[in-house]
Amino acid sequence: MSGLSSFDLTPLFSMMLMGLALALGPLAWVWVRKRREPAVHRLHLLTLVTLFLTFDLVLFGAFTRLSDSGLGCPDWPGCYGNATPVGAKVQIDAAQTALPSGPVTHPKAWIEMIHRYLATGVGVLILTLALATFAVRRATLSAQSLLGGQRVTRATERVAPLPLIWPVFTLLWVCLQGAFGALTVTMKLFPAIVTLHLLGGMVLLALLRAQSVFYARAFEKMQGYARPRMLGVGARRLLLAGFALLWVQIALGGWVSTNYAVLACTEFPGCQGALWPDMHFAEGFRLWRELGAGADGGNITFQALTAIHYVHRLGSYAVFAVLLVLSGVLFAKPEFRRDALWLGGFLVLQAASGLGTVLLGWPLLVALLHTGGAAALVLVLTGVVSASQVGVQPRSSASARLSASAGQTQAPVEPQPEQKIDPTGLPS
Repeated sequence: MSGLSSFDLTPLFSMMLMGLALALGPLAWVWVRKRREPAVHRLHLLTLVTLFLTFDLVLFGAFTRLSDSGLGCPDWPGCYGNATPVGAKVQIDAAQTALPSGPVTHPKAWIEMIHRYLATGVGVLILTLALATFAVRRATLSAQSLLGGQRVTRATERVAPLPLIWPVFTLLWVCLQGAFGALTVTMKLFPAIVTLHLLGGMVLLALLRAQSVFYARAFEKMQGYARPRMLGVGARRLLLAGFALLWVQIALGGWVSTNYAVLACTEFPGCQGALWPDMHFAEGFRLWRELGAGADGGNITFQALTAIHYVHRLGSYAVFAVLLVLSGVLFAKPEFRRDALWLGGFLVLQAASGLGTVLLGWPLLVALLHTGGAAALVLVLTGVVSASQVGVQPRSSASARLSASAGQTQAPVEPQPEQKIDPTGLPS
């Protein structure tokens, strides 16, 4: 492994073809089976499919990390210069014979490469979303320019040209995420890089969720039944505060996982027989260092690992309390009731999986549930943030008519004399 170049772009074209092959299924389902649907609706469906596969990719990335398969193929983007582990059988056999429980084995190589195939497929779908949005935007502008700028159909009257900011930024972000994936391998699981890679996956989920909300609202406007979802100023501030705290907590959780500090505390609510164990914060949160490295070139101390674990645990208390209150606030509003139920359910799942990870000795399935719960909370809160507006929900037309009739019953209005408008615009 020492003579291996970290970057070997020889299999790059084959990897791209594999990603395209994986993406063809979702693309065919949306564009062939939904060909009679409006273009905006197809974009919305394709975004949801891409979001689902990205969620799977995040979970599989967690599985890759938790199964110690992150260096199953120690070069990038292929495996010992090959597009699949099959072509690297000789090299993998040699590495596995030299160190049977080491980072390079046949199962770990396949886990790592499947993760890369999925990532390439998601990248193809996101590129397609950007190109399709550009095409729909261009068609809408062309239709609106016909007949002296008059819109041709009722549908185009209700839909403004789709902005490119969401799909373009998502495309740029997935490219950045791919770069961090490469650095994760070439920098040998550097904790800061691995944590940023995890955060990047969560940001990608949030971007796709916001994009799906935007396309859904555009389709609703096209159909003529879009209604604003209003939150009061206080509720909106609580929502944004909970959203920000969630991101901080995910970063802390990523730092726990990438430093393998989960089992520094194996009891609850205390840790190592105390409510405030012996901890070394400066060493634990020294961000730029190699995996397992501590101060003065030695190994990281157990007190530093305890500090990493315990800060994440303390943060979970604050996040749980804020999001629980937010769930109650949202439940009181009928238009956000379903979001509140999802938020509360995933919050309970996250608390249970966090406790299970500590008390059960970090089982793989529970750890995956904990990562999935965090990703699900990101999706729920991103959806509420993207769909909600600050203000008061307007009354329906039926309620307005009912109020008007009630007012007429209580106090009939006398007819007013007709007013005329003079050329100056003032009533006479």
